Amino acid sequence: MVNGFRQLHLSGKPFVLANAWDIGSARMYAALGAKAIGTSSAAYAFTLGRADMGNVTLDEMLAHAEDMVSATKLPVSGDFENGFADDPDTVAQTVKLAAEVGLAGISIEDTQLPSANSYSFELAVERIKAAAATARSLSTDFILVARADGLMNNKYDLLDAIKRIQAFESVGADCVYIPCLPSLEAVKTVCQAVSIPVNVLAVGAITKLSTQQLAAAGVARISLGSANVSEVHKVMHDTMMAILNQGDFSRLGNGLPSDYMEELLEKGKQ
Repeated sequence: MVNGFRQLHLSGKPFVLANAWDIGSARMYAALGAKAIGTSSAAYAFTLGRADMGNVTLDEMLAHAEDMVSATKLPVSGDFENGFADDPDTVAQTVKLAAEVGLAGISIEDTQLPSANSYSFELAVERIKAAAATARSLSTDFILVARADGLMNNKYDLLDAIKRIQAFESVGADCVYIPCLPSLEAVKTVCQAVSIPVNVLAVGAITKLSTQQLAAAGVARISLGSANVSEVHKVMHDTMMAILNQGDFSRLGNGLPSDYMEELLEKGKQ
């Protein structure tokens, strides 16, 4: 049976995947009208006081994902880094475990964590092939997103990234994702290179574009990554710097009223 999450993935009609980092943020997003929740490996690592990229275990990520699934009635997609393994068979097992905790899909990247190096083209494709085969064997519909992160990590160029996502499509990926695209033209090029939905990260140059522009380029999904949690941390940083260094408490009291927060959190559960 095709789930509602798959039906959101329409090229040229993008939805926003709201990346949450805890139950409260997931419920806030749901109350505000988000159609789907995503986890963020970076945002979750920050809540644990750790750096991004390879510093969260598979068990921790599965427990976190289960919390996100229980937080709202929205579908949840998991950011599962490199699948917590190098070899294809173990990546495939990660897909199975992710589905068992109730996720509607996950993304798998081609970075050989904890380094920023990319897997070879051949291994990267074999990993997605194994993951896709497992995803198709599940009793529930499951969206496998294949990421080509080498452009973001300065390990290969856009042409190489496109070669990878085309190969990922050919072995069964449902959606593809090249983080940190540099321009609207690059977005158009990527969307035209494949026939499956494309996820775009709202970062850098992409933040200057509107949903309408990204829709016209052919995007199906817009993810936020760790941007919102970084905004929260910036407010905390600036407020505490003012308090501790200048004795200035004037920034306090500018947040959302408690009763409105509670209203949103309750609404987000429903």
